[in-house]
This record gives sequence, C-alpha cells and structure tokens, in this order.
Amino acid sequence: MEVINQNILDVTMLEPRQKHPTIFDRFDQLNDGETLTIHNDHDPKPLYYQLLGERGNIFKWEYTEQGPRWWKVNITKRSSEENGETIGEIAAKDLRKAAVFKKNGLDFCCGGKKTVKEACLEKGLDIVKIEQELQQANEAPVSASLPYNEWAPGFLADYIVNVHHAYTRKNLPEIRGYALKVLRVHGKEHPELAEIQRQVEVIYEEMMAHMTKEEKVLFPYIKDLAAARNQSQLHQAAHFGTVKNPINMMEMEHELVGAAMHKIRTLSGNFSIPEDACASYSLLYKMLAAFETDLYTHIHLENNILFPKAVEREKQITDNGSSCKY
Repeated sequence: MEVINQNILDVTMLEPRQKHPTIFDRFDQLNDGETLTIHNDHDPKPLYYQLLGERGNIFKWEYTEQGPRWWKVNITKRSSEENGETIGEIAAKDLRKAAVFKKNGLDFCCGGKKTVKEACLEKGLDIVKIEQELQQANEAPVSASLPYNEWAPGFLADYIVNVHHAYTRKNLPEIRGYALKVLRVHGKEHPELAEIQRQVEVIYEEMMAHMTKEEKVLFPYIKDLAAARNQSQLHQAAHFGTVKNPINMMEMEHELVGAAMHKIRTLSGNFSIPEDACASYSLLYKMLAAFETDLYTHIHLENNILFPKAVEREKQITDNGSSCKY
C-alpha cells in the first residue's frame, strides 16, 4: 500500500513491478508547476533517465535527501514557458556558445539536460550576465571547427571511436601510472593525491568498460538505424528494446566519470602545480587537464548530438512501420 501525504509517494511500500508505472501515473496527473515527492531506500537515478527518455525534458529533479538510508526527490512538472532549449542543445548548435558555458563552469556535457536558467541557478551565476555573453557570442567569428552536428550518425560514431576512444585508450593508462607514482613519492606532503589516484582508477575502470559497450553494442545498432529504411531491415536485433535504454545507461556512466573528473579538478586546485612538484607531478596534472578537455568534447558529441540523432531515427523507423498498410 502506498503512503500518500501532500503528494508524497513512499516507493518502498510498492511491489517492484508497480514502482515505475505508479510513479509515471502520478507524474502524468500533475498540473504545470505541481510537485510529486518520492521516498526510496536507494538512489532513484535510473528513474530520472527513464522519465527523461519517455516524457522528455518537462520536469525538474531535486534531491532533498541523498542517503545513506533514504533518498527523497521532488519531481516538479515544468510549466510550458519553462520548456526551453537545454544547454546541451545550445552547445550542439553553436560551439561559440559552448565556449561561454565552459568559461563559466557550466557543464553542457553530463549536465546538458538543464536549461540555461536552471544551470545558472544551480551554480549561483547571474543569468542576465550569461544571457548577454551568449548574445555576444553570436557576433563572434565562426571558427573553422568541425561540423559535428551535420554529420551522419554512423560517421560521427566512427569519428568518436577513432579520435576520442583512441585518445582515451592511449592516455588513460599513462595517467593511471603517473597518478600511482606521484602518490607514492609525494603522498605524505600532499594527502589529496590519494583521493586523486582513487578517482583516476574510477575513471579508468568505467571508461574501459564503457567504450567496449559502445563499440560492440550501441554504435553498431546506431549504424543499423541510420542505414535501415524500416524495422525489418535492422540487421542487429534490439534485445535491449528501444535505443533509449542503452543510451540512458551510457549517460549515467558519463555522469559518473564527469563527477570523478570534477573531484580531481577540485582536489588539485584546478590542476595547479605545487612548488615542490617533480617532473612527473607536473606531467600528471598537465595530462589530467588535457584529458578533461578531450573527455568533455567526447561526452558532448555523444550526449548532445549522436544520441538524440539515434533516438529521432528510431522514432522515424517506428512511425513509418506503424503507418504501413498490409
């Protein structure tokens, strides 16, 4: 039996198979601006991605408690006026504006599902100032950057593998080795190095498995989607159901890696090399800074360009199939 009080839903009182359908039903009943509060005994983040995938960017998600025993989340249905472009969508259309987000510390990769207003409020930034900078970016000359948004999904997937996956596989093992070496030599004087090394391990383990899943499962299916005229032409059976399911998982893993990278930046004082640093210490921080730059471009290309193209292509194929006359 569910416990309801002032639009509160205690998910722990529901059978597992009833949880997400009940939450979706309760969310659909909300009027614009109304909030559903859910209580759970574990982080309901998978629900966030399912809700985003099936309902779109029409809600706000705010934790009021995050473990270790209970998680409480306010899910508020946006008003129609609030459903503007996300910073990820803006960055995908214009890299000049992506530069504005980067300069102001606004995450348009892992955090790209937020509107400019939401991202600014979260960071405590003056939204008027940011909007002015975005307007000024329109006047800046267009750089000779690659036209990622114009590329076909299959071509973009191959580019990500050959450029960003290759970069990660080449440099991350080296970073891992230097992180351990520098910890052993300088850990006593710089205790933050222990946590930096631990976060490097998190990134290494996550990215190596993550890239393999993309290359073996998700990217080949995206290529099939791009090439197929209808559902019957898909060569690879979608055992995972809709393409949104593996995409949701990849985006969750992006968030995990992005959070680890943010911790490293914070612990290192924005990769500030200390006075007593040896050559290996200096090299580690320089490699981490370069890796972060590549990682954010890598995630941006997937979250904000490749994945939306794949979802839209699957929808086109499904719609065409449902309209066929037999």
